[in-house]
Amino acid sequence: MHNGNSIKLLTGNSHAELAQAVADHLGIHLVPCVVKKFSNGELNVTISESIRDEDVFILQTGCADTNDHLMELLILISACKTASARRITAVIPCYPYARQDKKDQSRAPITAKLVANMLAIAGCDHLITMDLHASQIQGFFEVPVDNLYSEPLMIRYIKMEIEGWRDSIIVSPDAGGAKRATTIADKLKVDFGLINRSKAPEAGGSGFRRDSMKLLVGDVKDKVVILVDDMIDTGSTVAMAAKTLKDNGAAKIYCLISHGLLAEANMANIAALPIEKLVVTNTIPQKARQQSLRDADPEAQDRLVVIDISQTIAESIRRTHNGESISFLFDVGPSTAV
Repeated sequence: MHNGNSIKLLTGNSHAELAQAVADHLGIHLVPCVVKKFSNGELNVTISESIRDEDVFILQTGCADTNDHLMELLILISACKTASARRITAVIPCYPYARQDKKDQSRAPITAKLVANMLAIAGCDHLITMDLHASQIQGFFEVPVDNLYSEPLMIRYIKMEIEGWRDSIIVSPDAGGAKRATTIADKLKVDFGLINRSKAPEAGGSGFRRDSMKLLVGDVKDKVVILVDDMIDTGSTVAMAAKTLKDNGAAKIYCLISHGLLAEANMANIAALPIEKLVVTNTIPQKARQQSLRDADPEAQDRLVVIDISQTIAESIRRTHNGESISFLFDVGPSTAV
């Protein structure tokens, strides 16, 4: 426990709403800081309160304008280090560049490792994140990494909001998410399904390869299907998976996704999907997407459901500051009060 010093929570411009919710759960105020951009694109940070010898947590997520938000985080960390903060923890609910975690083709960069190096050089002592795209990203760091899970919150939503979940089937849209889906299926004591995604060459020898999906494992006929994944961006994977499940006789489809990037998604297309609900967490700000969905189709305005993770983040910060284990959060989620 960091005796004699307090939690200081800072944030940049990526997700002020989540940062304020976390501060409210902790019963503290956000440290006033201003992050502004000069006309030439350079960023400037001003921290308006002493953080000397304090336990500093900087909340910044990887959403739209990822590069600017990442640079804001690095500058904030550096500013806190030179201001003599005792410990600096980066709280990154959605880790930027997480999909670039391996060299999957010639001359491909491993940018997730580059981000880890930059955080360490800036002065980060500890990282708290959520639902990493690939678990091995934790090994890119020399400092402690706590990878929180939205799984307890998702399971709670399933039990409380999805009628007929006891006879449902949990489906992963690709092999990479199989472990996530089987874990949820095991905890709910329901069946597991797996969709195989492949690229087949188009007829005529054009050289183009067309994405296709096929249900490999599980029987979805006349069942409630819960499709789980860690990330949605364009929505194409969910669209293809939903069509595949409907073609195989699924009665109802719910999509539960950790990080609702939806950066390139056409919300009109999301509204037209043959699903009951698209459930995401607020690791990424979602108010603009909800409004876009309402504009696209007023009847689909309740289709995008947002699960609040602020209490989970707040509890992990409290436990980190007090030197307590956070493994409790991996299984049952945050307690009712922080």
